[in-house]
Amino acid sequence: MNATPETVERVRADYTQVRKLGNWTDARTFAVRARRGHVVLDLRSPRIPAGDIDITVDLDHAMIKLLLPADAVIDDEDLRWLGRGRIKDYQARTDVEPSRVVRINGEIRHGEIRVNREGVAMLSAMFTKEYLRDAVAAHREGRYPTIDDPARAS
Repeated sequence: MNATPETVERVRADYTQVRKLGNWTDARTFAVRARRGHVVLDLRSPRIPAGDIDITVDLDHAMIKLLLPADAVIDDEDLRWLGRGRIKDYQARTDVEPSRVVRINGEIRHGEIRVNREGVAMLSAMFTKEYLRDAVAAHREGRYPTIDDPARAS
């Protein structure tokens, strides 16, 4: 049996802000390393295969914002905290069957993870330079922008 290793998408933000929005990847495994930085990961894309998503984090005084589908569930059992920090997931729903599980492991030193879903995720993506560029290009090409809603057919 030939097992192919799954692609690991690596994201690094040292003293900067990194945004990965829209249909930017087809990986289900991520490694995020940030030191005094800010990372936005859009995981709503239909290009991401079905199944669970694994995110390994190494944060030091940093923040990750995850843009997720409405019915995704966060599993942070293997996440280690040093100092202050928390996961802010105000829109988590327990009344629906989860479409996928987002497993977060690794270590966070004085940092946090923010989770945005549905309309808040769309607004979060829309208030960026990347959305503005996508909207201008979409207008020129006669299509709809896809940064705010990656599932929308352009």
